[in-house]
This record gives sequence, C-alpha cells and structure tokens, in this order.
Amino acid sequence: MPAPAESAAAALGVTYEVTHHGRVNSVAEAAEAQGVEIRDLVKTLVVRRGDDDYVLVLVPGDRQISWPKLRALLGVNRLSMPDAATAKDATGYERGTITPYGSKKPWPLIADDLTRGRTINLGAGEHGTGLRVSADETVKVLNGQFADVTEPA
Repeated sequence: MPAPAESAAAALGVTYEVTHHGRVNSVAEAAEAQGVEIRDLVKTLVVRRGDDDYVLVLVPGDRQISWPKLRALLGVNRLSMPDAATAKDATGYERGTITPYGSKKPWPLIADDLTRGRTINLGAGEHGTGLRVSADETVKVLNGQFADVTEPA
C-alpha cells in the first residue's frame, strides 16, 4: 500500500522514489539510513502565522529556521511552532512524517534557497518511509516559493 505522500505525488505527476528505512531517532540517523547527505534530508516544519493559519517550511537537515528571515519574508511580527497534536490536525501527519504532499490542507510552501536545484528526501506521511523528489518540481507543483529562511543548526 503506498504511503500517503506517494499517492499525492503520483496524482500531481511528480517524479519520485520511495525509500524505506525504518524508524530513526535523529536527522543524522535518517540521512545515513537513506544514504544521503544530511542537507538533502529535508524537514517539513509547520509554522503558525495565526489562528488556523499555517505555512510549511522545507528546511535542510543541517539547518534551522531563521525566525527573523521568515518573519520578514511573511511580513509578520510573530510566528510559532504548534505542538505535535496541532501540527497533526493541520496536516494530517504526525511529527517526523510531515510532508507537503497530501497535507490535509494545501498550506503555503516555502523551501529554503539551499534546496533549489537539488534532489531532496522528504517525509512520506508514515514513519520509516521517505519520498525522494526534486525540490524544484516540488515547489512548482505545490505553488511554493524558494527563499533564504534558514541558518546553520
């Protein structure tokens, strides 16, 4: 049975590869299990702009969100990370599996500039499974944007 993100990617005509790696405890462990560099293991982070208003941010595994950069890009003074239950309610996915593909609602997508032109590994909607995709194609089909929104972890 395909992972939820796989079905969503296929419906959008995206070229992808599914990876199975079992449960992992860190980004470094996940990158090793998938045979990729940490920077190509991309986290999909849910960021709250307001009540029932979220944005999904694609962050390379070796980086973290730069809050001043993201606030400036979005033109807001305050952003926050929702708790795990709220993130699941917003996306339909548990933390560690969140992906922009097949999200419960098509929240705006921002991919860090460092993912541009790269093949990246995203969550696939279930633990131990990943989706290897083109960052450029992902941003295009999901009507996202690239921006400089991270800093070294």
